[in-house]
Amino acid sequence: MNRSMRRTRNALAGSFLLVLLIACAREDEQRMLQIGHTLDTGHPVHQAMLLMGERLAEYSDGKMTLQVFPSGQLGSERELIELLQIGSLAMTKVSASPLEGFVPIMKIFNIPYVFRDQAHYQAVLDGDIGLQILDAPRKVRLKGLGYYDAGSRSFYTVDRPITKPADLDGLKIRVQESQTALEMVRSLGGAPTPIAWGELYTALQQGVVDGAENNPPSFYLSKHYEVCRYYTLDEHTAVPDILLVSTFVWDSLSAEEQQWLQRAVTDSVLFQRELWQRESDAALAAVEAAGVEVIRPDKSLFQSQVAEMQLSFDGTDVGVLLRQIQHVEVSQP
Repeated sequence: MNRSMRRTRNALAGSFLLVLLIACAREDEQRMLQIGHTLDTGHPVHQAMLLMGERLAEYSDGKMTLQVFPSGQLGSERELIELLQIGSLAMTKVSASPLEGFVPIMKIFNIPYVFRDQAHYQAVLDGDIGLQILDAPRKVRLKGLGYYDAGSRSFYTVDRPITKPADLDGLKIRVQESQTALEMVRSLGGAPTPIAWGELYTALQQGVVDGAENNPPSFYLSKHYEVCRYYTLDEHTAVPDILLVSTFVWDSLSAEEQQWLQRAVTDSVLFQRELWQRESDAALAAVEAAGVEVIRPDKSLFQSQVAEMQLSFDGTDVGVLLRQIQHVEVSQP
């Protein structure tokens, strides 16, 4: 039995246990929801989930509680999504990248340079387009509740600095399980290599890949900076984390319970957004202090390199959404 089959078997076995947990969770008029994610307990997302649990208990006067399973205890992001689909887990947080395998419209986040800047990105997610995207997973038994900020993704490499797209030629770059992410790296000249997040440190250390791409907190908290000495802030994509709830679980909640949960999620999102910016700045300073060379390249070189990739979506649903996003105007403060 190969490793993938064993992981799937273990996830399914765990799902039956979670079914029992959920079935037994509603005792003495208290409902416990389980939420799993793959990040470290020091990550802003985990801290935001803890706040969500506090607010959920507060708003429901103790009738609803949240149990958080961090650090991939319940499986990979794909396995967590599958647990939600069969109703064996209530909630999860996943990157929009692997979600595109279930909801094709999520490809939009893996197309490089879709957003002009942070203000444009936030205006899209907080507006009608953002709500439209959150609603898209319903067809696969998932409901989007909100977005956690995951910043912008940039390249980091073991021993070759990246100052222009040509520097990526021949380099094996780890990407998430996303066909669009693979195409993005390929269009910039790199060799995209999907590897599970938990296996990436060793893969970098042993030369299985030459680099990866992610945001500053993930680069820092994963300790990948111990192996990779160059971090290039090309900021090619802004891929949010999406809070999902199983439609089996959501539809089983009363209207009042749904309101309590959504309020707690909204508070959590706002908290995480503020925490994220502080953590991102601190992470960048920390890796620089540790000896990593942080490179701030001319991003226009990277943008022009991937222009054809954007055009390749013309005539598709993703292409239509891309044009809508490009026309979103940002209100001046």
